Amino acid sequence: MQVGIHLGFQNLHGIPDAEFFRKETQLAIEAEAMGFDFAAAVEHHFTDYAACPDPIQVLTYVAAKTKTIKLMPAAVILPWNDPLRVVEKTLMLDHLSEGRVILGMGRGAARREFKGFRVDLADSREMFDEAALIIMNGLETGYVEADTKWYKQPRVEVRPRPAKSFRDRTVMVSMSPSSAEVAAQYGLKALRFSQGDWSHALPEIRAYRSTFNELHGRPAPPFVISDFIVCFDTMDKVVEYTDKYFAAQFAQVAHHYEFGGEHFKSLPSYSTYVTLGELSAAAGGPDKAYKDYVGGNLIGTPEQMWEKHLIRKEMVGDYEIIANFSFGGMPYELVYEQMKLFADKVMPRLKG
Repeated sequence: MQVGIHLGFQNLHGIPDAEFFRKETQLAIEAEAMGFDFAAAVEHHFTDYAACPDPIQVLTYVAAKTKTIKLMPAAVILPWNDPLRVVEKTLMLDHLSEGRVILGMGRGAARREFKGFRVDLADSREMFDEAALIIMNGLETGYVEADTKWYKQPRVEVRPRPAKSFRDRTVMVSMSPSSAEVAAQYGLKALRFSQGDWSHALPEIRAYRSTFNELHGRPAPPFVISDFIVCFDTMDKVVEYTDKYFAAQFAQVAHHYEFGGEHFKSLPSYSTYVTLGELSAAAGGPDKAYKDYVGGNLIGTPEQMWEKHLIRKEMVGDYEIIANFSFGGMPYELVYEQMKLFADKVMPRLKG
């Protein structure tokens, strides 16, 4: 089992962005010494929710400070990026890191970010599907070209040229039935964020695995779960820090993505966000939604987290983890405390 760290770049600390950004990035460098397999970084823009406009650039800095940890932009949001530039920057990072890149691709879901890039949220499905194929082909062949609805790109050779295949080094965020279907069709590993009761995701997971096997003649690879982690040695600490920092993080997520927003109802490819709102309303409102969100992520003492993993693995099958330890304004001394405890007490059992 592969276990990584996921940098969310959520600045609720009340400290200057420059200081915060350096401290958050340093977590990926320390993760290598703790034994994590890869470092992942988000792409988000404009707000405290997550302030990392270019994960590839961040990971280039991390690459220069590390030797072995794999590097995962998780994810580059394709409707906001030129496919040609994604290919070029990915190849540059791969060469500088000596082949450590795992490219993550996503399509985004927050209206406030789409507006900033002058892109309509309703067009994201088509834009992603076209851009992903352009990028995948460019990474394999070294040439980028397109004549699609959204992209007109004359054939160009990219330099530096690719050195090795990305065929098994590409991941796609799959948080809706349509995204899970596209990931299976394109032969990509799926990445899912913990957003509540995992039983609700089982139909999409099963459909992804079935379609992948049918189209590619082999089992789908283990999918990746991005978990928010609260890992401390006593339940008193777990409860205190969950109520203080995880609750603040949840409020940011719900606000940023507008869970249950009316605009999602006219966008079938974002049905998951409609469902989250409906489930919240039907099951008792925001408090119940928050409890489900806590239940979906890895929160507890090391022993409780191991037991939770076993239950989840029995439900969803094999998976890998990218763990987010820094959120909600949690002080960095506590972030490091729980990172080290997780690395010492939980991670060896997961890998074993």
